[in-house]
Amino acid sequence: MKKLIKNGTVYYKGAFVKKDILINKDKIAEIKDKITAAADETIDAKGKYIFPGFVDIHCHLRDPGQTYKEDIITGTKAAAKGGFTTVCAMPNTDPVIDNIAAVEFVQRRAKDLGFCKVKVIGAITKQIEGKEISEMASMQEGGIVAVSDDGHCVQNGKLMMNCMKYAANFKIPVIIHAEDYNLAGKGQIHSGKIASKLGLSGIPAIAEEVIIARDIMLAESTKASLHVAHVSSVKALDLIRQAKEKGLPVTCEVTPHHLLLNEEACVKFDTNTKCKPPLRSETDRLALLEALNSGLIDCIATDHAPHADYEKELEFDKAPFGINGFEAAFASLYTHLVAKGLLSLERLIAAMTSAPAALLGLKAGVIEKGGPADICIADLKGKVTLTTDNMLSKAKNTPWLGKPLQGKIITTICDGKITWQG
Repeated sequence: MKKLIKNGTVYYKGAFVKKDILINKDKIAEIKDKITAAADETIDAKGKYIFPGFVDIHCHLRDPGQTYKEDIITGTKAAAKGGFTTVCAMPNTDPVIDNIAAVEFVQRRAKDLGFCKVKVIGAITKQIEGKEISEMASMQEGGIVAVSDDGHCVQNGKLMMNCMKYAANFKIPVIIHAEDYNLAGKGQIHSGKIASKLGLSGIPAIAEEVIIARDIMLAESTKASLHVAHVSSVKALDLIRQAKEKGLPVTCEVTPHHLLLNEEACVKFDTNTKCKPPLRSETDRLALLEALNSGLIDCIATDHAPHADYEKELEFDKAPFGINGFEAAFASLYTHLVAKGLLSLERLIAAMTSAPAALLGLKAGVIEKGGPADICIADLKGKVTLTTDNMLSKAKNTPWLGKPLQGKIITTICDGKITWQG
């Protein structure tokens, strides 16, 4: 089965150029200025932009055990709609993905039912309880791409050092959710003026920063590859900058919501803005954007965290943390950053494709001859408005609900198969 994509503007070798793309089965067969070969299906992409399929190295599919929030079918459908062809699922499911059997379960489900490729991230500790090292070696043999206790943070420094030593032995990247529980307490939003105004307890940035500082030092000692998830503060960026300047194997990601929103988004007690780490000050937000532009922040990850409607409809201090990310990621970033001249389209696409793929050694994120036919096609003038009726995720907990956005994914192709047509 051959597909020919013609007349589009392709993100190819770091720049946008006019190219035709011929797909043969699950591979890219040719990339040329003009392709006249016969194809079973021709897609006219005139006036459209062609990107590598987006790669998300941080998401929650809630499968197994929490499928009332999301499952592999609905989660990957939503991902495909957002232009994603590869996503990496975090292990805080029920049961926790801390052993080879759990890894294989998710892989089988994704292979049989998924609308994009699902890579599995195993737990750092058993049951993500922060008490005992997980079965990393056997999980790596089963195909995990990293380890993380995301949603939780290993509080015991001695245990974390041993976990990093173990991971380093097997060259497994360690992804951290940085949160000192004693400093974070029962905080609900960023510890600042809005928390005081709303009468909510705050989560200070130092709760994130002290763990990042600790784990950078542990990574230096153990030679482990450390990746900081959802970085959110100025000082956290400073710590990461210092680590990179020393040549340490430390990387980081930022979420769309931390790039686009600050603590002011919480003033109406909208639980769809409640996340961890919390939306911080405007100073922090601007620093994140600058760090993404400069390359200090390596990539963008959604931290897609779906929750059932009835959970998010609780009072603010009782609702769970987390924001639904797949379907609004590209459009929200394009609308509020690229279209306003705050971020180049080239940098945005690199941060959503080749950069995250490279961090975890994934064969994804680039358009190249012989490579996987993972592609998304976007109409940059196309309008997007997410509603509870048109979202494919089971969960609707996004701050972009009902808000007009620009930059519509019209086709997603994964392994040569169309997984989204909108």
